Amino acid sequence: MAITAASAAPHVEQIRSDRGVGIWIFMIAAMIGLMVVIGGLTRLTGSGLSITEWQPVTGIVPPLSDADWQAEFAKYQGTPQYELINRGMGLAGFKTIYWWEWSHRLLGRLVGAVFLLPFLLFLKQRRIDRAIAIRLGIIFVLGAAQGLLGWWMVQSGLSGERVAVSQYRLAAHLGLAIVLFGYILWTALEIVGARKTAIASAARVQAWAIVFAGLVFVQMLLGAFMAGLDAGRAFSSWPTYGGALIPSGLYDLSPWWINHFENHALVHFQHRTLGYIVALMAAWLYISLRRSADKPLKLAGIHVVVLTALQIALGIFTVLTAVALPLAALHQIIALALFACALWWVFVLGERQAAMA
Repeated sequence: MAITAASAAPHVEQIRSDRGVGIWIFMIAAMIGLMVVIGGLTRLTGSGLSITEWQPVTGIVPPLSDADWQAEFAKYQGTPQYELINRGMGLAGFKTIYWWEWSHRLLGRLVGAVFLLPFLLFLKQRRIDRAIAIRLGIIFVLGAAQGLLGWWMVQSGLSGERVAVSQYRLAAHLGLAIVLFGYILWTALEIVGARKTAIASAARVQAWAIVFAGLVFVQMLLGAFMAGLDAGRAFSSWPTYGGALIPSGLYDLSPWWINHFENHALVHFQHRTLGYIVALMAAWLYISLRRSADKPLKLAGIHVVVLTALQIALGIFTVLTAVALPLAALHQIIALALFACALWWVFVLGERQAAMA
């Protein structure tokens, strides 16, 4: 007879199923995902340095008069990015990039409000278990840290001679956003729950599915380095790198390890190569479970395979078009969707494994 994961492992605290709480947490995950997407578009449009001050409270109000806009524009004109790249930009052009960054910051504040107010209400109604309350508390702290990390990232592009944010800080900012997204999505899945059916191959495959989700996460971080360095334009051909199977100059920088993070050719090569590995692993995992009659498991696998294929195709066309903005934006959106489905696949496999205990 199948038993639940909580009864199979008594030391694990029972998580109460509450559809309303689950829907709320799914909504938070969706908002964080949207914030990642808008953040990517902000980076792709070169808008991330348009707001030169961090004002967590008053910054929610955009410039309302022509004098306010002129004051904000004057601050931006004092940045290296304006002096070295956008010199001559008019107020209309500045407003375009300003609205991208302002929207990104506004959404961050909205996420905090949509998280905190229902959280306090559900706590008062005793609809959130202690285990989930602790998790959500951790998520709230990480969300606040994400705001600080975002400003730390922006600061890297406002000082010295940099015309863009540090790729290291960009990767850290994106990495924490993905961790937050994954953590809260997993929490929502556990609260909503799923039907448990014993599948003999679940235990064997779940470990590899976890590795697969980890590789997708790493691939997204490599994408941050691609964006931070604008390394996507290093090569505009596929499957070769300017006619070569392996690009030259992969370790031209010294010390050698810095090439993995600052050498355009190597960063591009790493991103493509890991993409191939992710595709092969997705196909292998799906084939390993192809005989399963379990509908949720098959559905999760199909989503992973389709999104992986779409992501590879988008990556190729993004390179061939010298990083056309619509393709690059869609490439980032599908990456996040693939990560979500990879976690869903791991979750379903874990549920099936628990059903066998």
